Amino acid sequence: MPSLLADKFIGNNIRVTQSTGSPGAQAIAGIDQLLLVLPERVPASAWRAIPQGNKLKALLRRRAPDQVPAVSTRVNNKRQTAMHVATVKSGDGAFERLGFARKLVAAVLTEKAGIVGIWVIGFNADDQAGIVNDMVAAALAAAFHMPTFKSKPAPPRIKSLRLIGLDAKLDLTRATAEAHGNNLARWLTALPANKLDAAEYAALLKELAADHGWQYKKYGVAELKKMGAGAFLAVAQGNADDSAGIVRLRYRPAAPKAGPALTLVGKGIIFDTGGTNLKPFQSMLDMHIDMGGSAVAVGTLLALSEARWDQPVDCWLAITENRTGPTAYKPQDVVTAANGKTIQTIHTDAEGRMALADTLVLASRDEPGIIFDFATLTGSCVRALTTRYSGVFTNRPDWHPILKRTGANCGERVWPFPIGEEFLEGLESPVADLMQCSPKGAGDHILAGSFLGEFIENDVPWVHMDLSASNHSGGLGHIPTEVTGFGVRYTLSLLLDTKLHETAGD
Repeated sequence: MPSLLADKFIGNNIRVTQSTGSPGAQAIAGIDQLLLVLPERVPASAWRAIPQGNKLKALLRRRAPDQVPAVSTRVNNKRQTAMHVATVKSGDGAFERLGFARKLVAAVLTEKAGIVGIWVIGFNADDQAGIVNDMVAAALAAAFHMPTFKSKPAPPRIKSLRLIGLDAKLDLTRATAEAHGNNLARWLTALPANKLDAAEYAALLKELAADHGWQYKKYGVAELKKMGAGAFLAVAQGNADDSAGIVRLRYRPAAPKAGPALTLVGKGIIFDTGGTNLKPFQSMLDMHIDMGGSAVAVGTLLALSEARWDQPVDCWLAITENRTGPTAYKPQDVVTAANGKTIQTIHTDAEGRMALADTLVLASRDEPGIIFDFATLTGSCVRALTTRYSGVFTNRPDWHPILKRTGANCGERVWPFPIGEEFLEGLESPVADLMQCSPKGAGDHILAGSFLGEFIENDVPWVHMDLSASNHSGGLGHIPTEVTGFGVRYTLSLLLDTKLHETAGD
């Protein structure tokens, strides 16, 4: 276990330095690869400041449209500093700017990256700061090592970052905290299930809690039975042992006994066979990533901690496998959740909503200011949105424009869907309070969100994110890997920029 925990810090220790004013030849000579970002119309003063400016200007005239980088060349110095040049389109939104940053940073990985410089020139101070933040986010994501178990460890991608030519030094606390949270979410999600089983996951979370001053509590199988958490336990009963459980982490920057202003909840199905309704090969192959929702919740908690957010946060993680076998739960089983509601099981591969149901009951009983839950929940959401967007659902429908706008502003795009009473008609059961899912399957993401809403107590404001963008081939936004860690950046934007938690009780 300690070796797994140590691995996560690879790429989280990149040194970032900053300097203001026009960099001289000596500053550039200390850089292995320089990323030079220009506006579409470059001021004459910028060309004069750039080494070999006239040569670059001529090369840019012959560039291919929309190519990133537009030009790659070398500075005529002893180090032969590689220089990758690209221009930012003036009308691009956050998602396009982050994708631009990912593509430009990728250019330094074609050879030994070493010391990477970032120089954003020709912009006003605010635009420069925004682009630099995007570039830092992309560089920290690219520098991070995803889990690998090869006999020869991979060499470091990027040794350090040097931000040069700044109008003013920047506070990068949030950018680095967000990157570390996303890195942790991606790292956990990508770990094989035999390396991160339920017991190891709980142990790792306990160690993280000790490192970051979080309170840790695990509710094991025996305790959950006493609590009446029959929906979670139905999924867990097919496991070979009783290592499954619901973990609660608490971040308290001030009063240790304060109630949570925010509660994060995550689906942690560390491997999903589909249960009795067994998945076919292609559908089961990557089901070690079905705990991605819990990884995003933990990554968000880490990011908020490192950003020194001043509000108390709880994080609840439903950790189990969904196995097949003689003790696994079955279609038509009727189970009772922690809030007393009875559930008719229809399909054992709809296990995520079962595990989350009891977790949401426990989380909402503390009456937090707001709950966010994250889950790789339905294929229906992927079919509706592709893997470029994630779906959001809430018991506060007036928030739909805010949720959508936040995604557009931060570059992790979401699309709101309706939930509620009318959709529960599709989950009416002849033998229980409600069906787990509909046998018909249409709109399953909406039915799943409506189902989960039945387990929010005390009318706590709640947002559910169905992580259809948790995996995207070739990367997404500023993230270069197929596992995206989608949700960490979005949640920080919702809290720190939109400040949704401040209006949740209105």
